[in-house]
Amino acid sequence: MTRSAAREIAIQLGFSVAGTGQEPDAAVEAFFDREHYAAMAEEDELYREKPSKKDMEFIRQSVQGVAEKREQLDGLIGQYAKGWRPERISRSAAAILRQAMYEVLYMPDVPDAAAMDEAVELAKGYEEPDVVSFINGVLGGFYRAEVLKQTDGEGQSDG
Repeated sequence: MTRSAAREIAIQLGFSVAGTGQEPDAAVEAFFDREHYAAMAEEDELYREKPSKKDMEFIRQSVQGVAEKREQLDGLIGQYAKGWRPERISRSAAAILRQAMYEVLYMPDVPDAAAMDEAVELAKGYEEPDVVSFINGVLGGFYRAEVLKQTDGEGQSDG
């Protein structure tokens, strides 16, 4: 499984956790239940390959971390969502933004550019072009203000 596929699954699980209030660990366990995952694989190519141990660690850390840091991440989204009222931001756009911001802030082994670029690419499969542009703009503003200012403009982040 590619990191992109693992990231997309993490975003879908984050979307579900945010919408249902289910505990992150329980959501991951239920999602990867053998029968459930096999049924998903029949419907969507994304699930044809089972995640490796490393992919599962990434997914679990992402889903748990995004849930734990949701208030902070939503605050950042609100701060950088210039001209968009919070209720106008779709749940899928919010899930994508939370995942990318979490990776940048809390996953130092993930290159910042990869987290943000893939968020924008994944958004293209779920959102209209104006929302994809919005996601790109929010992530750009967030990165310039929150990450580059901490590295004194060096352009590299420790995460």
